[in-house]
Amino acid sequence: MTAYIPVLALMGVAAAIATIVLLLTSFLGPHRPNKKKMSVYECGVPPIGDARRRVSVKFYLVAILFLLFDVEGVFFFPWAVVYKKYLMINAFILFEMLFFVAILLVGYIYILKKGALEWD
Repeated sequence: MTAYIPVLALMGVAAAIATIVLLLTSFLGPHRPNKKKMSVYECGVPPIGDARRRVSVKFYLVAILFLLFDVEGVFFFPWAVVYKKYLMINAFILFEMLFFVAILLVGYIYILKKGALEWD
């Protein structure tokens, strides 16, 4: 249990420094609020309507599909490293990645056929 004392001490020092910095900036920093600074800002567009309005499910579907294909695209980087490193089994690694890309392509064609990416 004594091995954790330095870690706890470091966490305590980090929390103390963060608290001190936040308090100092709130006390010593300039406070000149005006209407423009206090207005809601999002993407450079002034807000219109209520913030609690319902959002279409289509938005969430497209967001999930983007994350799905984006995360699967991350697997290309380790593949590229391994493909260059192991020259003996390049054919196997190449066909393995072609199979992976074929699965992605089938999924992409499926969501295109279903119309999941079309905005009406």
